[in-house]
Amino acid sequence: MINLRKSASRGQANFGWLDSRHTFSFGQYYDPNHMGFRTLRVINEDRVSPGAGFDTHGHRDMEIITYVLEGSLEHKDSIGTGSIIRPGEVQRMSAGTGILHSEFNHSSTRPVHFLQIWLLPATKGLTPSYEQQQTHLTQTPGQLRLIASAEGKDGTLKVHQDVNLYGAVLSKSDRIDHTFSTDRQGWLQVARGEVTLNQTPLQAGDGAAIGHKSHLELIATQDAEILLFDLA
Repeated sequence: MINLRKSASRGQANFGWLDSRHTFSFGQYYDPNHMGFRTLRVINEDRVSPGAGFDTHGHRDMEIITYVLEGSLEHKDSIGTGSIIRPGEVQRMSAGTGILHSEFNHSSTRPVHFLQIWLLPATKGLTPSYEQQQTHLTQTPGQLRLIASAEGKDGTLKVHQDVNLYGAVLSKSDRIDHTFSTDRQGWLQVARGEVTLNQTPLQAGDGAAIGHKSHLELIATQDAEILLFDLA
């Protein structure tokens, strides 16, 4: 079973400085048929104008992953973290008992384009924490590479939920195969380019819920970048 979530059908918010697409219900966009997928609650594709951003605001009991595609995003939070996230890097913030943070386009001349991903944590009331590292996807082109996991295995980001998050950068005609355990399901998000998933075509911004399929065949029909969530 593959259920498509086409880019054009997503929710949208445009405030001039921010153009955001919501895969699942978020903010003023509500669709009871798209409230998340298993423990995956939010995938927002955001484009922020130069020098603009999100003023200080709070989160609680959420695992928040930021994946930058273009430009640079500046982050500051109430636990003393200050950083700049660039393409090829991924950030994990565990909101836990409560955290305040702000996010701004670090550049005064170029927009920033990124995915913000929220996962429900396995345990509430965690101590807030932050982690950022390189994805190293360009070191293994054409292959899935684990970039976040529940155990933080193999030096990946540690997410407080039973999820394996893979990324890949693909050249046209690259093929990837992936097998899910029988008790797990997946979500594929196409960040850039075009692919087929078990012969189903997907373009940038498209997503797909994957259930009751033990084996996936992913082929790039154009150069592409994807994220694959392997979820309990």
